[in-house]
Amino acid sequence: MLAFGSFDILHYGHLQFLSKAKGLGDRLVVVVARDATMRKLKGREPIFDEAARLSMVKALRPVDDAMLGHVDGADRRFEVILEVKPDTIALGYDQEANEPQLRKWLDSNGLGKTAIVRIMHVENAAVYKSSKALERVRAAIMKEV
Repeated sequence: MLAFGSFDILHYGHLQFLSKAKGLGDRLVVVVARDATMRKLKGREPIFDEAARLSMVKALRPVDDAMLGHVDGADRRFEVILEVKPDTIALGYDQEANEPQLRKWLDSNGLGKTAIVRIMHVENAAVYKSSKALERVRAAIMKEV
């Protein structure tokens, strides 16, 4: 079982995602996005650096192992999947992975039996989403200023 994410501000939604992912198999390996990947995908600096985010994810009960992803690039973005060789890949409800492209890549790299499962949000996505949490933190700070 393999899951991906940034996990910049850990929250209840992350825990629910990882718990559901863990329920899909015996062992959950989580790939934490690199700082450079976050800058590219999110268009901002991470709140916590990749080493801190990796350490936090490793400490979570559903996680059996965690690793940093490769620096984002078209030629290496799926390479970590070859290292783990998962039976299942869990994608979050808001992860913008191109499932047909991922399926084609898996098939062409000898991992055609690997399942791709989209995990839908188990709670309120408007509340348990990192970008929404950041907005609430900003608003709270502005009230204090």
